[in-house]
Amino acid sequence: MSRRHYTNTSVQEPPLDYSFRSIHVIQDLVSEEPRPGLRPLRHSKTGKSLTQSLWLNNNVLNDLNHFNQVVSQLLVYPQNLAWIDLSFNDLTSIDPVLTTFFNLSVIYLHGNSIQRLGEVNKLAVLPRLRSLTLHGNPMEEQKGYRLPGCVEMPHRPPS
Repeated sequence: MSRRHYTNTSVQEPPLDYSFRSIHVIQDLVSEEPRPGLRPLRHSKTGKSLTQSLWLNNNVLNDLNHFNQVVSQLLVYPQNLAWIDLSFNDLTSIDPVLTTFFNLSVIYLHGNSIQRLGEVNKLAVLPRLRSLTLHGNPMEEQKGYRLPGCVEMPHRPPS
């Protein structure tokens, strides 16, 4: 995905919700049924979801191997992914694959096992990132975690 080809997205469709499914590897999403929500999910004729939100919280993921491929199988417009909830998993780092989704505006990573505060710097390339949660990770104990502006997220006007 080219940095120049991000679109103006808003999260209007209900999320594709795989929370609390004991998922160990990303590839399991393809065969797993998402949780039903209050509003029905809309799908294309190919069966892919029209949502821009993916909830993977409260599972046992320790990496995001094959994330791009799986998201492409699940979503009609994977490049429009705007919200991802990866909270309460076993992630020890922030996978660079997240930086390829330039429309991400919300990333929940709280309650994982991320050790190094410097991991957050990877996300500085995301032009639309507005909400990032990190509490409940071991990095919380590092000096400077609570300093305002500890990670500089550059402000870029939308194109």
